[in-house]
Amino acid sequence: MFATLSDRLTSTFKNLRTKGRLSEADIDATVREIRRALLDADVAVPVVRSFTGAVRERALSAEVSGALNPAQQVVKIVNEELVAILGGQTRTLNLAKNPPTVILLAGLQGAGKTTLAGKLALHLKSQGHTPLLVAADLQRPNAVTQLQVVGERAGVPVFAPHPGNQGSDDVMPLGADPVAVAREGLATAKVRLHDVLIVDTAGRLGVDAELMQQASDIRDALDPDEILFVIDAMIGQDAVTTAQAFQDGVGFTGVVLTKLDGDARGGAALSVASVTGKPIMYASTGEKLTEFEVFHPDRMASRILDMGDILTLIEQAEKAFDAGQAEEMADKLASGQDLTLEDFLTQMQQLRNAGPLKKMMGMLPGMGQMREALDNFDEREVDRIEAIIRSMTPAERRTPKIINGSRRSRIAAGSGTRPSDVNQLLERFDGAQKMMKQMAKGGGMPGMPPGMGNLPGMGGKKSRGRTAPPVRKAKGKSGNPAKRAEQERGITSKPAAPQGSAFGLAPKAEPTQPADIELPAGLDRFLGGR
Repeated sequence: MFATLSDRLTSTFKNLRTKGRLSEADIDATVREIRRALLDADVAVPVVRSFTGAVRERALSAEVSGALNPAQQVVKIVNEELVAILGGQTRTLNLAKNPPTVILLAGLQGAGKTTLAGKLALHLKSQGHTPLLVAADLQRPNAVTQLQVVGERAGVPVFAPHPGNQGSDDVMPLGADPVAVAREGLATAKVRLHDVLIVDTAGRLGVDAELMQQASDIRDALDPDEILFVIDAMIGQDAVTTAQAFQDGVGFTGVVLTKLDGDARGGAALSVASVTGKPIMYASTGEKLTEFEVFHPDRMASRILDMGDILTLIEQAEKAFDAGQAEEMADKLASGQDLTLEDFLTQMQQLRNAGPLKKMMGMLPGMGQMREALDNFDEREVDRIEAIIRSMTPAERRTPKIINGSRRSRIAAGSGTRPSDVNQLLERFDGAQKMMKQMAKGGGMPGMPPGMGNLPGMGGKKSRGRTAPPVRKAKGKSGNPAKRAEQERGITSKPAAPQGSAFGLAPKAEPTQPADIELPAGLDRFLGGR
């Protein structure tokens, strides 16, 4: 979503870091590039003016001129201002003191409200809540059926007393009353002891006065604790106009961004919170019900500036990885046991459960410079590796060394690959196995020079030793006749400083005794012996 904007800003800051001290002209040029990048990303013009004005004012202040690294200080200012226009702080749902908490979803048709209702319900269910979905969108064709399917996939019950529009025209069926459905849904939630009620309302293709009134009537009937405005992050400048219309007609307490995984310019995300004054609370990042996350302004700003999002990466990994299996793997490596292909398959499956690998790697800092490689990465390669490992027998997975030519052919035929693909996997696995052994022993990464085997904090005897100084090669004979004559006579032009002296001063010599001289008995006590 923010790839183009991120590349533009990263390029601007890269040019800025080449200058030791920043002049007013440098800052003006930087602010100009930032303004162009934001406008190209379809950010609302008032937001761009406010943002660039704040950045320029702070960049010309004493906090930059007195900084040790002015360029980094400017990046810090841009990051803080991005966080500000994205909402400042993370805002979560306000839960009612007396359940159920009523959440009303509103927005344009096609923004993804129905799917988002299922995602939000699944998210709340994972936190221990008992949500109930209400199908109050009786106008869009098959909207009720879609919500029932989404609710079934999420494992959340759906209250749908009316089938809604079953035709092809976008019209309200006779006798359909969305307000009555919403009111009955609230009563049902109280009887069945659901602590959260999520109401899916009808969308509209534009700012429709009739449907806006319908949403207002549902709001008045339910008195919701939260009204979430669902907005498509790819609609650009129209997002601001639509948001203002909904704020005036219905009012909302928070914003939910959908389709953040799209390839549009994404100006809506940077505009709607600043223009409406309402925080962005959630973000939908994919088609799956699990691709849904709490919106953190500081983390999103870090993604835009290519600083990564390690906290979100850790949170997703914690959800996907099994703590018991991770502990078993750590104990296995610490005890010096070999990593098997079964272990590798288990870890790969857990990594895939955390989300698409492109998305996971994109959260690492500096990955914007490798965007082309990420875009060219084929997720099906993981499927091929999994197929190869699953075509092996349990003995072959535990001991890959027994795989010979005939076994390779059989595995390749069973996985639909070539024997060369099996060879490549075994070679990579062998290298990974050696690396894990080396690290478990405290030797660090293979191939590193002596004395560099351990990373900071790792144990091992090698980490306590010092590396020997490199042996200097003896110089050849000088081309100068006088110096060559001195070299032949054994005379050096500059006496070398004694070894161990930092300033060329000789340390006090220790008394030595030749090993081939026998001393009379008792004389050694006068020479320091006992």
